[in-house]
Amino acid sequence: MIVGVGVDICEVERIGRAVQKGAFLERYFTEEERAYLAERGSVRDQSAAGIFAAKEAMLKALGTGLLIPLRDVGVSHTEAGAPQAALAGAAAARLSELGGARMHLSISHDGGMAVAMAVAEG
Repeated sequence: MIVGVGVDICEVERIGRAVQKGAFLERYFTEEERAYLAERGSVRDQSAAGIFAAKEAMLKALGTGLLIPLRDVGVSHTEAGAPQAALAGAAAARLSELGGARMHLSISHDGGMAVAMAVAEG
């Protein structure tokens, strides 16, 4: 059973400018996400935009908007590189309140944009 759906789109260049300001990464990204981005080289900004879009999509799927801190909705990756949701704190509690058991996540990039879709499943 689907208990929430969210989608978000981010401009890679805009997120890249924000990433140049170290406080942006510290404020909104988890330690694991920052480590992942540090290894991304020339596609760092694209990856950062995808992760940021995923965070916003997950908040929409949870039906909360920015009432939950962005660092409580994280993105990790499987060994094959597929993104997966890493909910903590208020985000994990909200998923449980909705009767959800899992958050599915997909991220894509093209034409200077990054898009993400999140589906909360019960």
